[in-house]
Amino acid sequence: MAGKLNSKLKLLYIRDIFLKYSDEQHVINAADIEERLRNEYGLECERKSIYNDINVLLDYGMDIVRTRAPKHGYFLASGDFQIPEIRLLSDAVQSAKFITRGKTKELVEKIEGLTSIYQAATLKKQVYIENRNKSRNESVYYVIDALDNAIKSGKKVRLVYAKRRMDEKYSAVKESRTHVLSPYALIWADDHYYLVANNEKYDNLMHLRIDRISAVEVLKDNARRMSEVSPYRNYFDSADYATKHFNMFSGRLETVELMCDNEILEPMLDRFGERVNTRFFDDEHFLLRTEVAINKGVASWIMQFGKQITVHFPEELRDMVRNQANDIVKLYEKPAAEITGKDE
Repeated sequence: MAGKLNSKLKLLYIRDIFLKYSDEQHVINAADIEERLRNEYGLECERKSIYNDINVLLDYGMDIVRTRAPKHGYFLASGDFQIPEIRLLSDAVQSAKFITRGKTKELVEKIEGLTSIYQAATLKKQVYIENRNKSRNESVYYVIDALDNAIKSGKKVRLVYAKRRMDEKYSAVKESRTHVLSPYALIWADDHYYLVANNEKYDNLMHLRIDRISAVEVLKDNARRMSEVSPYRNYFDSADYATKHFNMFSGRLETVELMCDNEILEPMLDRFGERVNTRFFDDEHFLLRTEVAINKGVASWIMQFGKQITVHFPEELRDMVRNQANDIVKLYEKPAAEITGKDE
């Protein structure tokens, strides 16, 4: 019985050796595999049996290539993930602000484990974590797991949500509140991870940053039906929602029309997608029509383009942009010393 068990384990260990120690630049042969089986796993075997195991792994579908250069042997030509794919995963984790530094390091190391140790060493040289703006909420994994379970089971949650404010000593302090919510989705937008939910006191959707959530409790009460508080019926369209809500501000959905300079066509398509309604206006401008949530978030987004965007309608959004612009003009009309209370 022990011999059969070791034989099965040996096959798995050989698979791990190929994944960990071989690639196109690092060829291993039966002698290398035999040595690693003995030194790392305490298994003694005949070299001849290793060739049989390699054939089994080939039948299983592993992309093992036999080569004669730089030496006779084998290497794993491709694993489950290609290097560009691993790079994308690693970079995404490093840039995610809601993941703490410690969790980021753990995840990046696991991702690097998807390739050989030699390729992982090359990837490691391009990992930059220390100076990134990262969350300090070490319970973020638990929060995500609990919220995901509540969403799948259609249950309400009770959670604690923290915001920061300036106190009388001009220091940033946290204020925490407990909310009972019906959760619908977790979405990544504007460089943050959000919970989209409904507060039972209101008939709309709200969103909370995951890194500010703690103490999640999944309740026995059924969540409110999403169709009662949103235009979504059978499922939550996270891509549609993120496109319409600028900087994740809530607001009433309205059709807007923007006159845009031709030179900002790419940023507009990046934001709204290739299928957004655009049409010719004149030789220097095009019109863009879409549906967005009307709030100060979209007004601020429009203002960053200066004279390159003009709001045609609705009038409410035109007023928001105009008022923000006037407030900024008034602020800069004052001398700096008058604003700060200090001599220039």
